[in-house]
Amino acid sequence: MPELPTSIVIANLFGPDTDFENLAWQPFREGIEIIPLYGSSQGGPSAALLRYRAGAKLPAHQHVGFEHIIVLRGSQQDQNGVCSVGTLSVNRPGSSHTVFSEPGCVVLAIWEKPVHFLAADSASA
Repeated sequence: MPELPTSIVIANLFGPDTDFENLAWQPFREGIEIIPLYGSSQGGPSAALLRYRAGAKLPAHQHVGFEHIIVLRGSQQDQNGVCSVGTLSVNRPGSSHTVFSEPGCVVLAIWEKPVHFLAADSASA
């Protein structure tokens, strides 16, 4: 994981004028980009902004610890339904799901522990 800046400030996170396009997005998965906010490759707590392009899908994964998702733009869905702007979703340890975003979205994701992707060829986040 690249070295993270000492401070990250994104003003007006829910505002319509927030320009997510000019942030330093990195490839994460097909159709999904990431901006790591904190965490390490050794495990433990981490957080990131995730940007899903329209139609992007995150494969089935299981949560080893709590996951908190706040939708900042667009919407995403899983087997529990559609989460739109301003929605907080908390996934408990032991839960699993596949995430899909038809229109595309930007979310703030906070993980207590890295997730475990269920497909044999997938890496942990």
